[in-house]
Amino acid sequence: MRRRVPRWSELRPYLRTGPVRLSPVERRLASAATIWDLRSVARRHVPRAVFDYVDGAAETETSLRRSRDSFARVEFVPRVLRDVSDVDLSTTILGRESAMPLVFAPTGFTRLMHQEGEPSVARVAARMSIPYALSTLGTTSPEDVAAAAPDADRWFQLYLWNDRDAALDLVRRARESGFRVLILTVDTPVAGARLRDVHNGFTIPPTLSLRTLVDIGLHPGWWFDKLTTDPLQFAVFTETGGTVADLINRVFDPTITVADFAWLRDAWTGPIVIKGIQTPDDARLVVDAGADAIVISNHGGRQLDRAPTPLEQLPAIKAAVGDRAEVYLDGGVLSGADVIASVAMGARAVLVGRAYLYGLMAGGERGVARSGELLRTEALRTMRLLGVRRIADLDASSARLRDVAGPRPD
Repeated sequence: MRRRVPRWSELRPYLRTGPVRLSPVERRLASAATIWDLRSVARRHVPRAVFDYVDGAAETETSLRRSRDSFARVEFVPRVLRDVSDVDLSTTILGRESAMPLVFAPTGFTRLMHQEGEPSVARVAARMSIPYALSTLGTTSPEDVAAAAPDADRWFQLYLWNDRDAALDLVRRARESGFRVLILTVDTPVAGARLRDVHNGFTIPPTLSLRTLVDIGLHPGWWFDKLTTDPLQFAVFTETGGTVADLINRVFDPTITVADFAWLRDAWTGPIVIKGIQTPDDARLVVDAGADAIVISNHGGRQLDRAPTPLEQLPAIKAAVGDRAEVYLDGGVLSGADVIASVAMGARAVLVGRAYLYGLMAGGERGVARSGELLRTEALRTMRLLGVRRIADLDASSARLRDVAGPRPD
């Protein structure tokens, strides 16, 4: 083959460069093409105990793996020759329009992941026009979240305490701060055995040890931020010290029954969501008691290990509830395709926690925004490839779970 000297006009297209990003945060976020990429970034930029607190689950972590594996079993059924130039992800969630069927779930001790904490998540939710739920175990008060994100559709998540007067006062504060929806979590009579936290010696506040001192050297930026901003503590609990499990076992009420839901129904005039439902019978029980919505959830695998897998339970629970209450799902959702699959199989909306926490650890509020951008982009692409233009048009014909064959008999 005869060789020649290339012309400049032929070389020029190869010499183009991408946008110059001076900010190291912007550079690492721009490199993340998926939530899994954000997880990898987060793992490098926070102490191991912090990452494991978010990433880990109970005991053998079987529940968490099964939740993620269930989405790997989803088989989409696309329709072709459909006009999908204009796809609409919007839906209504408890009577209010949401830009997509997504809720930023309540997460505990959120300023541990990044000093910007809950307010940054609420602000991103407001910009995305989706709901945000603040946890009882949050590190920012309801009043401060309301001030930081006055336009957000704010929900408040409650654990019932042994001290019912204190719980009632917290509900009052949330209501007076403009929180619209109350979530009652019912799967935490005692704390699950989160063994990564045990192995890491994770306490609140972090205990200084030889491992901690080494970690300071490896992650000086994270430690600098923690030591030069407001003290890291729960916003509504005065009891500190020990592990999160110690706090749960000391403060939360293990005697809670459906009768306590009736008491709460009298105290809260807005919609109530019951989170932690895992069986059709329990779904019927709480809907009969007046729940406006339920979340099929095994607490992200952080409570009872080897609990039912939410996506697998969704069809039966949806059939048991019918149209009497909205049905949401959480657990294992790490892509926009997972969101669309859940809706196609019967969920009204999906709650995500780890997905945005990976972004928060990777880059604060900008990382949360990147998480939301990825989920939205993936959801839109999935809808277009499915040949579906509106969320309301998704149904069981769009997605199904493949059977996974077990081992062959000897």
